[in-house]
Amino acid sequence: MDPALDLSQPVVALGGTVFTLGQMLAGAGVLLALIVLWIVIAARRNARHRAELLEESRQRTAEAEARMAEILKAQSEMHGRMASMAEIFGSRQSELNQAIHQRFDTMSNRLGQSMSEQQKSTHENLAKLQERLAVIDTAQSNIQKLATDVVQLQSILSNKQTRGAFGQGRMETIIADGLPMDAYSFQSTLSNGNRPDCIVHMPNDAPDLVIDAKFPLEAWNAIREASDPNEASEAAKRFRRDMEVHIKAISEKYLIAGETQDTAFLFVPSESIFADIHEHHEAIIQRAHRARLVIVSPSLLMLSIQVIQALLKDARMREQAHLIQAEVLRLMEDVSRLDDRVRKLQTHFGQASKDIEDILVSSSKVTKRGQKIEAMDFESERAAMAKSAAETDNAKMADSKTGQLRLRVVDPEDD
Repeated sequence: MDPALDLSQPVVALGGTVFTLGQMLAGAGVLLALIVLWIVIAARRNARHRAELLEESRQRTAEAEARMAEILKAQSEMHGRMASMAEIFGSRQSELNQAIHQRFDTMSNRLGQSMSEQQKSTHENLAKLQERLAVIDTAQSNIQKLATDVVQLQSILSNKQTRGAFGQGRMETIIADGLPMDAYSFQSTLSNGNRPDCIVHMPNDAPDLVIDAKFPLEAWNAIREASDPNEASEAAKRFRRDMEVHIKAISEKYLIAGETQDTAFLFVPSESIFADIHEHHEAIIQRAHRARLVIVSPSLLMLSIQVIQALLKDARMREQAHLIQAEVLRLMEDVSRLDDRVRKLQTHFGQASKDIEDILVSSSKVTKRGQKIEAMDFESERAAMAKSAAETDNAKMADSKTGQLRLRVVDPEDD
């Protein structure tokens, strides 16, 4: 031991006990001896355990070999049984295959017939289905087109200017279809500077008829869209107020004495609106009558245009009456001249008929004379020749008369 190392020097103090360096080294040696002893004991236990495991493994191997022998014996027996069963199954399989083939042929024939019938039925059903689908496609296209038209109409009616254009368009279509182009004018200017929607030119220099197509449709839509009676009442008041203002504006702007008619038309672009106004808004109708306005629907406007068209036709026929009378007088003169010429021609034909009768009489006499000459002798022939010469002269004179008659018939008389 190193003399400089002091084993009695205290190293660790635990609680009230103080341990020196020598005590610590002694404890460590005791601990090391215990660890070695534990390792030796554990090694002996492991060796004993391995021997036991080895013995147990040998016993299990022997048991496994015995079981394997039994399994091999059972396997050989199983092979024999399997061979016999395979032979039995082979014979049964051939019989089963034959029966299956027969059944399969029968089922194939039945299945072929059923499939042909099913295919035929399927084709017929598909043809009917295609026809129905074509009808459905046509109906769907019509529905889509109608939906598009409804959306366009809704977009038109959602704007005040487009609504005015819509009513203006319907009014212009009705008038353009019923009157000639020179009988009306759209958006023309009156003497006071106002421009009505349409002016119809009346016949016989009568004042023009004014037609207005600006109907206050938003107030009307407010009545239809009202959700409660109070809102409907307010919308109805607004509608009456708008109509009165519009009627007053038409009466003041478009009714001009001597230039326009005493009455103007207020065009409503819907039959249902026209009927509802007459049914529920009698005050508006009376107000329009007092202001000398007539509220017309598309059908009433069409009827009025037909009446105006009849008046225009009557006026034009009166304007052309003197021309027709002059043409009739000329026609009567031509008929009178034709009658004179026909009478003269009838006289010529009568004279020609008489001359032809005389010629026939002379020819019959000549024939009789010739027959007598054949029956007479030579001396009597001379007397007959003299008579024949006289008759020939008469015939020539008749021929000259006939020629003159032909000249008179061919040569027309001057007018």
